[in-house]
Amino acid sequence: MFRKYIAVAALAMAAGGAHAQAYPSKPIHLLIPFPPGGGTDILSRLIANKLNESENWTIVAENRAGAGGTIGIAAAVRAAPTGYEMVMGQKDNLVVAPWLYKSVAYDPTRDLVAVAHVGYTPIVIVTQAGSRFKTLADVVNAAKAAPGSVTYGSPGSGTTIHLAGEIFKDAAKIDIRHIPYKGSNAAMMDVLAGNVDLMVSSVPSAMAQIKTGKLRPLAVTSAKRSTSLPDVPTIAELGYPGFDVSTWYGLFMPAGSPRDAVTKVNAAVNKLLAMPETRAAIHAQGAEALAMSPEEFGELLKTDYQKWKGIVQAAGVTVE
Repeated sequence: MFRKYIAVAALAMAAGGAHAQAYPSKPIHLLIPFPPGGGTDILSRLIANKLNESENWTIVAENRAGAGGTIGIAAAVRAAPTGYEMVMGQKDNLVVAPWLYKSVAYDPTRDLVAVAHVGYTPIVIVTQAGSRFKTLADVVNAAKAAPGSVTYGSPGSGTTIHLAGEIFKDAAKIDIRHIPYKGSNAAMMDVLAGNVDLMVSSVPSAMAQIKTGKLRPLAVTSAKRSTSLPDVPTIAELGYPGFDVSTWYGLFMPAGSPRDAVTKVNAAVNKLLAMPETRAAIHAQGAEALAMSPEEFGELLKTDYQKWKGIVQAAGVTVE
């Protein structure tokens, strides 16, 4: 009888220990590979805060910016695959940068595991509200009249946003000068001050200033109009058929992270994305919520990784 009680007690203790260690049993570290205030930062903190509220988790966000988002991704790749290290990646630093930067040593399809797709967004070309450019045609005409005189800022060399500007230059056969910044906020301040003529930006990064009337959107780069900016034409509509550049955001963990951690975070994020208030909050930032399984998101990563190899090579752009 005594042995029976010991066995029951041991089972109870084991069950209690397993319950105590249920994932997550400690704070999750979330790397944000761009500075505060940009589109990636806004969406990362929105998702982190909502997970903290809805799941009673503790997600600690840290901005690790630089080199078009590749520094933060590289840090995530080097992190221990415990399930407690995540990064908010996007097309910029995962599928574009490896083909642009000679220094990038990671392969996102090998070194990271896709956890949860959060959303996607078109890219928008904006100018200061008092600018001489009222339409995209004004930009093209000015650039043709004085090649190199029109400037545009981006969050950094090697981003999808930078490539969108370069692809537009090629499509319009114009010479406009790229000014790279360390993140969206710095570029935003200069376009608002009139120090650069244009900014190519994610919609979430520019949305607040567009709403206040301080920025004038000239065109979006996606195949379809943004539902957040329904009155803004696409570049394709303005005489450049087939033009289509957009970006996506999602959570990743280092390769080898526990499958149960991946599954649990994916389920929690997808539950959030099904909630009208979360979708509305994401939409208010100019992005579109879109849930995926880890497998679906992983396949998107692999497909885009190969697709953008060809795009980057065709554009002839490299970054040291």
